[in-house]
Amino acid sequence: MLVWHHRGLVTEEEPIRRVLVVVAHPDDCDFGCAATTALWTSQGIEVMYCIVTDGEAGGSDRSAPRADVARLRRQEQTAAGQAVGVSDITFLGFPDGRVTPSIELRRDISRVIRTKQPQRVMVQSPLRNFTRIFASHPDHLAAGEAALCAVYPDARNPFAHPELLAEGLEPWTVAETWIMGGAGQTDQVVDVTDTIDRKLEALRCHRSQYDDWESLEERIRTWASANAAASGLGEGRSAEVFQLVRTG
Repeated sequence: MLVWHHRGLVTEEEPIRRVLVVVAHPDDCDFGCAATTALWTSQGIEVMYCIVTDGEAGGSDRSAPRADVARLRRQEQTAAGQAVGVSDITFLGFPDGRVTPSIELRRDISRVIRTKQPQRVMVQSPLRNFTRIFASHPDHLAAGEAALCAVYPDARNPFAHPELLAEGLEPWTVAETWIMGGAGQTDQVVDVTDTIDRKLEALRCHRSQYDDWESLEERIRTWASANAAASGLGEGRSAEVFQLVRTG
């Protein structure tokens, strides 16, 4: 098991300078890895977001025009990114609630990978988690599958999506992929004790989606504390956990 401390990953040989986080909806990256993102940006790592949908199917106000919801959720995600040091956000605009790991989505994520050239990509798990079903929204599963297909083999293959070459985008190989969601083996433990408050700050930017902030904060802190305890970090610590896949 590899553990991040405040100074970085203790076993890392070559420093990571660029990370791309690919998720289905606005707020997914904040639930999934915002405290880790805040840690990385504080260390000078550039973190970028790719959001597959605008989250227009979210919220509970049936009278709100869906186009207005989409614009609002982009604004909320932009503010949430700023809370953890992220300003580079690509919104792909796929329809919320209808995401599939289509060739078109694989191509569009591959385009972002070739453009941004990340050394590490963070994705949602494509595996359904039966112990915590809410992490396995169908859009999450589809976005995770499409992102993994984009990492391998599409983004590195010059013969995949030839239109990308026509756009002047050369193949790019991602060295490693981190999977959030806890459905697989969690072998990356990030000590986020110093940045858990910034995760909560980011989540509070999504005002159109949540109103019981005390309950949400308690849930997030409980998860983070449980992750830390299970990973042997000790009492009073917080952690986010991921699975590492070598893709270089």
